[in-house]
Amino acid sequence: MILKVFKANSNQKYINKLLNARQVAVSNMKMNSVGVILNMNEFSDFDTFRNYFKELGVSPAKTKVIAFIDDAKDANPLWDTYFNPKDFGWKGKINNVDLQSFIDTKFDVLISYYTQESLELKLITAASKANFKVGLIQDDKRVFDLMIDVKTKDIQLFKIELKKYLTVLNKI
Repeated sequence: MILKVFKANSNQKYINKLLNARQVAVSNMKMNSVGVILNMNEFSDFDTFRNYFKELGVSPAKTKVIAFIDDAKDANPLWDTYFNPKDFGWKGKINNVDLQSFIDTKFDVLISYYTQESLELKLITAASKANFKVGLIQDDKRVFDLMIDVKTKDIQLFKIELKKYLTVLNKI
């Protein structure tokens, strides 16, 4: 139990280091690639995002969706990539090759579609090499470049708001 607390503190320090060192350099380039991070406890429809970005003109091959689950036993073999708390080590170390690949991908836009505070989700979002990070309202304002204030169940409202902001920012 006490090791879990030390591990969580270690990872939180790593997240703080990443967020404090982050250089925000949002470009005016059109959106060609998108990464999506979901929390399966809040929202589990991968296809909603795939279809939405296809409508916006992003190639399905350039759209990657990953999901966080609490227990690996709950995984669905149809999902692209999923991760759980066991995929994280000390000081931000990632023990999942697919997850590390997702983090290293330089997406034009990263969507973090979750509201529950989770150290693992925050770590993936903070560590991502994405150019522009969009998320739902969180306590830590440093994580995202754009935050949209909707509930995870209001996916239609989120899609409308996201399209509006991406249009204003000349991303689509």
